[in-house]
Amino acid sequence: MTNPTHDGCDSGTEKKPNGHYDLAVIGAGSAGFSAAITAAEEGAQVALIGFGTIGGTCVNVGCVPSKAMIRAAEAVHHANATSRFDGIKAEAHVENWDALTKQKDELVSHLRQAKYIDLLPSYNNIAYMEGAACLADGGVTINGKLVKAGKVIIATGTSPAAPDISGIENVSYLTSTEALDLKQLPKSLLVIGGGYIGCELAQMFARSGVKVTIVFRSRLLPEAEPEISAALTGFLQDEGVTVRGGVTYREIRETDKGIALDVTEDGQDVAIEAEQVLVTTGRRPNTDGLGLKEAGAELLPNGGVKVDDRMRTTKAGVYAAGDVTGRDQFVYMAAYGAKIAAKNALNGDSLIYDNSAMPWVVFTDPQVAGVGLSEATAKKKGFDVKTSSITLDHVPRALAARDTRGLIKLVANVKTNKLLGAQILAPEGADSIQTAAFAIRQGLTVTELGEMIFPYLTTVEGLKLAAQTFDKDIAMLSCCAG
Repeated sequence: MTNPTHDGCDSGTEKKPNGHYDLAVIGAGSAGFSAAITAAEEGAQVALIGFGTIGGTCVNVGCVPSKAMIRAAEAVHHANATSRFDGIKAEAHVENWDALTKQKDELVSHLRQAKYIDLLPSYNNIAYMEGAACLADGGVTINGKLVKAGKVIIATGTSPAAPDISGIENVSYLTSTEALDLKQLPKSLLVIGGGYIGCELAQMFARSGVKVTIVFRSRLLPEAEPEISAALTGFLQDEGVTVRGGVTYREIRETDKGIALDVTEDGQDVAIEAEQVLVTTGRRPNTDGLGLKEAGAELLPNGGVKVDDRMRTTKAGVYAAGDVTGRDQFVYMAAYGAKIAAKNALNGDSLIYDNSAMPWVVFTDPQVAGVGLSEATAKKKGFDVKTSSITLDHVPRALAARDTRGLIKLVANVKTNKLLGAQILAPEGADSIQTAAFAIRQGLTVTELGEMIFPYLTTVEGLKLAAQTFDKDIAMLSCCAG
């Protein structure tokens, strides 16, 4: 993981030759390792340059620790929700939060060792180096020493960004990283931001016994279909989370009891108070100190590295991949883009980055998962669309589990009948979205999707039922019919 404040271009150390490589990769996270391993498998000599904790955001402070804690909180919730089955009663609560975080840390440490550190000796043509890196003529400098390289890939990731709220610089707020490292739970927590991270952590802390309020400017999960956003809002409220959307932030300040966020809500000025505040409003690319502007690599308004569909920056011979590009900030897309960058850097720029069938997941409960175009986006792109939507009380799996929270929505092209997009709100719905991604990738029609054989009593069967809904009343079908 690259430190965003490092400055590899301002060392004052005498520059000395330090080897020659086909490719230098700056950043030793998911994208960096993907690029380095891909290049090594192509036979290239690779310099992989890390700065900070090896492994990057996902394994250290992002996906892995958050999902471990989310699953723990789910265990508490589901134990307390057994009353939906007659004759069963159970209760659970968080008895030792510190023990949970230590268990999480052990998992993180294990995966960092097994999936990053221990991999390096297996690749004789990857030289791992640590230090502040900067672009230079003929390669990069590391702590002022020149490392010659034919091509360079920037894969330095992102860091949490503070929102534009008056007073934020004077308030002790939590980032997602710090929230997952808390030694004890606060009594109350204000979550600022209604995106992926905000939704996941708001529910996780609420299920762990914290009084949670989540506040945001527009609506919950603005990238999701409005029906799914509205339904998830209701499910969070059912669990005791206070949801306050459509507000205007005025000021945040510390109080004797913690913090207060002054907002305008429905035309009224109100103060939202809590013991602690968690900021989840976005991340900023780690590009400071890399010498990008000086080298002629153009940056985006948010500080990200501008790349084309072949992962090339505007500086010849320099590529970028992963979150630092400001595009598709998912670990699997970082790895995918890094592979393209590495192969293009070594073999010519023939490969194109294609995110048309990119699945995404929000690990709330029910989970939110999607792929392709939403109804609104499809219309903006000029498609004549038709949609189908079913609630989970039409899906036998949900009925058997006595948990019908959620819905499935499909978007199709009227002219071609091809599936354009799908979104699922369902318990473990994330495990079903890849079927829709495959259908979009292969150009299947919704009729073909509805005619496929799906296993009975599975959540993914809901995709078949949603596809059949375009032409049939599924309420009139027997089990497994069609």
